[in-house]
Parts: sequence; structure tokens; C-alpha cells
Amino acid sequence: MIYIRREKLRFVFMVAALIISICLVFRLLQTNPELTFSDLVERSVEGAASFQLKTDNHKDDGPKGKCGLPKPCPGNDYTFKIYSGATNIIGPRICFEGKIIIEKDRRGNRCGIHIAVINEKTGEHVNTGSFNMWNGKVEELIEFLKSIEDGSLVLITTFDDPATKLNDEARTLIAELGSSYISQLKFRDNWLFVGGKKTITQVTFEQHIKNDRETNKYESWPEMIEMEGCIPRID
Repeated sequence: MIYIRREKLRFVFMVAALIISICLVFRLLQTNPELTFSDLVERSVEGAASFQLKTDNHKDDGPKGKCGLPKPCPGNDYTFKIYSGATNIIGPRICFEGKIIIEKDRRGNRCGIHIAVINEKTGEHVNTGSFNMWNGKVEELIEFLKSIEDGSLVLITTFDDPATKLNDEARTLIAELGSSYISQLKFRDNWLFVGGKKTITQVTFEQHIKNDRETNKYESWPEMIEMEGCIPRID
């Protein structure tokens, strides 16, 4: 009898906590109309990650690098860090030399391929392009790729679906930048790439995760991937 009463009390407390949580969510949404439920989810995830980092006890390993790298790049080399998107909710991000060129805020992103073009000699951010590969026009991507000048570093990240509208011409142009995986890129694969158009350094970085329901982290989408590194600067 005592056990049953305890279970009833526990159930009542759980229901009360749920009602209070729902009320708080609606109050937040009312006070900030631009806030969405997915915003709250994302913030709670990021907050938990931040708390975990703050509570970790680890020694100081020295100065950190730009874009959050654990160590600075050697000499005067360029620093980069790229994230793919997570499902169709959290957008991708490109950071170059400590500056966020493409932000993960999904409001500014379309599903597809996102490109940052950098002058190899000066490190100047030259151009940015976002191309919807689900229901957009691949011709816009092709035109952008053809407009990239020689001596340009090219950083590419993906969000949701990067491949549905890709055709042979677009894949060939990206392959010419140094990609070895672009020919295999398929629906909702996650893919990151750093290469260049007739650059002196001829560096290539690339990562990918296939969309496979048996191994996906988010059912219809693979997990987010990130890539970081250093690119030699031309003296």
C-alpha cells in the first residue's frame, strides 16, 4: 500500500513538472516571437556542452589557435575550421582566420552547398555562395564555380541535402578544385572540403559521412562532422 502511494506521488510530481515546463516554454515564446521551439532545443544542447566544458578540470596547454583550434597554426599559416549541418535544423559554419564567414544560424542558410572563396596570397575573403541542391538551380552553382579566380582557396560545407541537383558539370568543376569524393556525393550525405583553384600550395582537406539509415545518428541524416587545419601562407 505504501509502495502504491509513493508511485502515485511520483506520478503527480512528474505531471506537475511537465506542466510547469510547458508553461515556461510558452512564456518564452510569447515574450520573444522570433524564438522557435528548435531554438530552445539548440540552446539547451549548446548550454549543456558549455557547462560540460566549464566543469572539466584540465591543465592549461598553452595558447589556443584561431577558430577554436587547440593550438595556433605554425608561423603565419592560415587557420580554418568547418562544420557541416546537423539534420535540417542546425546549419553549417565556416571559420577562417578567426572570422565566421558562414554562420550556423539556419535562418540564413538553404539546404545544399555553401562556399567561401579566399585569396590565397592575402587571406582576404573574396566571395560567398549558398546553393540549394534540393529544389534550386544547379546552373547558379556552376556559374559561381566558373567565376572563381585562379589563386583562390575554396572552402565548402554542406547542409541537409547537397547532392540532389548536382550534375556532371558541377561535379567536374568541384573535382578540379581537388575533391576526390564529389563524384560519389549523394542525397543527404555530409561533406566538407577545402581546396583551391590553381593555387600555389595545392592543399586539399576532405571529410564525408554517407547517409545510411542503418548507421545514421539522426534517422534520416548522418551526424554532423567538423574539420580543422592550417593552410600554408604565400610569402
